[in-house]
Amino acid sequence: MSTITVNAKHKQRLAWIVVLLLGVGAAVALGLMAFNANIQLFFMPTQVHAGEAPKNQVIRIGGLVENGSIQRATDSLKIHFNVTDNQKMIAVKYEGILPDLFREGQGIVAIGKLQEDGSFNASEILAKHDENYMPPQVADGLKETADKK
Repeated sequence: MSTITVNAKHKQRLAWIVVLLLGVGAAVALGLMAFNANIQLFFMPTQVHAGEAPKNQVIRIGGLVENGSIQRATDSLKIHFNVTDNQKMIAVKYEGILPDLFREGQGIVAIGKLQEDGSFNASEILAKHDENYMPPQVADGLKETADKK
């Protein structure tokens, strides 16, 4: 009879271990799915033109607002402008209030989705700090494209 009791205890412990491992596995899987859904990859215009950026996924693009490219709608908050890394350019569409430091020649980061036609539909525009600030990713990307020339 004692062997039956021992086997039952072992089976019960094994069942608890299996349930615990399944719970931990499910928690890790849910965490990774949430992380993957919220990740925003960063691309420069040259990378977008090379086909490295996914379409219809939220990403960030960065570069300089191209001189002479800003076109504002007169009856709404819609704006069209180009972002460049001094090699390639992407047309950006945005509707909303722009940061105070947004202007031509300023380094910006736009968050949104790349469209099938190659334009970028931005949901948010970031241009922060003082007039000498440039987002680190934009500065690094511009340095890389300048080194390729």
